[in-house]
This record gives sequence, C-alpha cells and structure tokens, in this order.
Amino acid sequence: MSTRTTLPLDVRLEHNRRRLSPRRHKLIETVLERADETFFLSSRELAKLLDVDAATIVRTIQVLGYDRFADFAADLRQYFLARITPYAVLKAETKKGRTVADHMARSLDRDLDNVTKLKERLDTDAVTDLARKIHKASHILVVGVDLAASLSWLLAYALVPLGFSAEAPVGSAGNVRHKVRVLGKNDLLIVISFGRCLRESVEAAISARERGVPTFGITDGRATPIALHCDRILIATIGSPLFTGSYVAPVALIDAILMACSQIRPSRSLSKLRQSEEEYFAGDRFYQEPAGRRGQSKQQLLRRR
Repeated sequence: MSTRTTLPLDVRLEHNRRRLSPRRHKLIETVLERADETFFLSSRELAKLLDVDAATIVRTIQVLGYDRFADFAADLRQYFLARITPYAVLKAETKKGRTVADHMARSLDRDLDNVTKLKERLDTDAVTDLARKIHKASHILVVGVDLAASLSWLLAYALVPLGFSAEAPVGSAGNVRHKVRVLGKNDLLIVISFGRCLRESVEAAISARERGVPTFGITDGRATPIALHCDRILIATIGSPLFTGSYVAPVALIDAILMACSQIRPSRSLSKLRQSEEEYFAGDRFYQEPAGRRGQSKQQLLRRR
C-alpha cells in the first residue's frame, strides 16, 4: 500500500536534499525544470528522455518517500499545473541566444512531437467506442471553453454533414448549463479541456454524469479533472513553448474521431454527404469570378483599380 503524503513535490525535494546524492538531486531538478515534457511520461520514457536507467529513476523517487512511480507522476503533474500560466511559458521561452527563427523551429518541433506521441499512444478502441456512441446518440453536445471552443466547434460542425445532431454551445456559462440540463440518457456529452481544466467544462461533465448522460472527455492526461469526471477519455498532449499551448494534436485526434465516425457505417456517411454534393458544383456557396473578369491576369485586374 502506498504511504504517499500530501507534501508537494518541491517540498519533498527540499526536505530530502541531504539524503540525495548530487547526481540524484540534479536529476530531480531536471525533471522539475522540464515538467512540461516529463509529467506525462512513464518511468521508462522518463529514463530514456534523461539518458539514465529506469532503476535510477525508481530509487531516486523512493528517497523522496514515494512507493510507486504513479504517485510521483501525479505529484509531478500537480507541480506542473500549479505553475503553468501563459506568462510563465513565455518567460521560460524567452531566453538569450535564440533567434526568432529558432523559436519558430522549436514550436514546430514540439507540434510534430505531440502528433507523433498521439499516433504512438492512440487508444484506437476508445476512438471506435466514441464513434459508436456518436452513431447511437440522439443528440451530441460538445463543450469546450475559451481556446478549446475552437475544437468543440470543429468537431460539432463536422459531425452535422455526416447526419448527426451535434452542436457546440456558445455564449454564457448559463447557456452551456441549460444545454447540458436538457440532455438525456440517449444523448452524449463530449467535453474538451486540458491541464487544470476550466470550471465550466468540468461542471458540465459532473452535471451530465450525475443524471446518467454518457460522457466522453478529450484532455491531456489521466489525472485531469476531465479525466476524473468523464466515463471515458481520449488523450492528446498540448505542451508547447507557445504561451497558448499547442492544439495540433487535439485537432489530429478530432480528425481520427471523424474518420472513425465516417467509416463505421460508410454507406450511411456517403448517403448523407451525397445530399450536399450538388452544392460543390452549383449554387452560390463558393466564390466565382464574374464572367467579365474571368481569364484576366492579376496585373490586368490591378490596373483597373
């Protein structure tokens, strides 16, 4: 049984400083300094990242009083979440010796890394389960607040052409609560939030779950409030040197969800999409140059201005 106490990770480090060798002390400090990269890793993944063996990681955290790596990982996540703010991220990234191009490259590298991790760790069974729940649901409510609102809108918008009754509520917190309250057991709530998670999103999950509404979360870890209060979750990392975080992996995850939805019953998907096929070849949905301007070069059009 774990003997985990409530002492924060950084306090544990200070209390056990004398018991740690300089090498192990430096190891923990490095873990804390790179918390945005380390909080979601397993002991083996962490050891690989820091170029040490897994046994060294385990013995080091035992000196801090942890019986299990899972307890250490949970405290590391709390340490990370308690300190991460847009200001803190930008301050950490603003270092001398890096050009603007260097910063852009680091951002793109992290985006690629996040998508790679998503591909390597994707729970395809959970994605398929969510897609089946979407097919069975009478109505799908996708809740995302602040920046995550863009993700909820994307998912809900793309589900509608496939024939699903889906929406992403916008506006006040009251509007979200009202929408959640009318959900029934035949509906589905998908909640998207990351890190410490926004109160409005978490309360939506709690409210729906208490009334027997199926809930599915999209978040960035198994210890987030969304993970704790949803029936099932999918994980996509948003860590980034950019102060907004990176939504590249969550967007890729949403693409995977939509692909699963379209391919579970492809004949149904084709039937629904065929209804809008004519819009792509006729009508006024897409911009078309006036007849008199067609074929004119860009230079000719500019001269007419």
